[in-house]
Amino acid sequence: MRAPGRHRYSFALASLAASRQRGFTLLEVMLVLLLMGLAAGYVIFNAFSTDPSEQLEREARRLQVVIDMASDYAVLNQQQLGIYIDQENRTYSFMQLSNEDEWQFMEGNTLYEPVTLTEPFFFTLNLDDLPWQTEDRLFDREMFDSSLSVNEQDIEIGEEEAPPPPPQILIMSSGEITPFSLVFHYEPEFTNDLPAYYVLNCQDMPPLELLGPLERPEWD
Repeated sequence: MRAPGRHRYSFALASLAASRQRGFTLLEVMLVLLLMGLAAGYVIFNAFSTDPSEQLEREARRLQVVIDMASDYAVLNQQQLGIYIDQENRTYSFMQLSNEDEWQFMEGNTLYEPVTLTEPFFFTLNLDDLPWQTEDRLFDREMFDSSLSVNEQDIEIGEEEAPPPPPQILIMSSGEITPFSLVFHYEPEFTNDLPAYYVLNCQDMPPLELLGPLERPEWD
């Protein structure tokens, strides 16, 4: 009968020999795991500790891309779309004109779901006196406002659910977009960070132009 101590000793030698044949020791494995942990921690740290100005840029660039995609969608599907900007609540929502000529929020597609900026970010919308506007511009705002605005006479007083407000920015099936300038703000009050601004401009047709970071809005 083989002694238990000798059996354990033989098993340890066999395990050590096998590990050497594989080319990795316990110390090497622990070192690799340590390096992997440090690398993962570095990635996570950089993902969640971004500069506020970079976060603001991501918000502005996201809207830039989605508007370009919405314009393509409107042309391909021959549908009138719009964007409602709620400056007070820092939210923008995509809308579509129904067959009954009523504006409705777009549903069923996560790409066009409402987006709310987190504090301390906010935005301001400018539709008038844009620096690039001329008398021969493509977009006739008065014509589209009269043809696509909500008819207040069709709204019955006492309805349980009021219709949503019409969009300030129209995305037409012709490819035209309401000229606008949307300024994304970061104006810290209780930190030493410098303020930052990104400006999203549209001149009748896509693609949109994104400027920034700026030290102040263009029209200041």
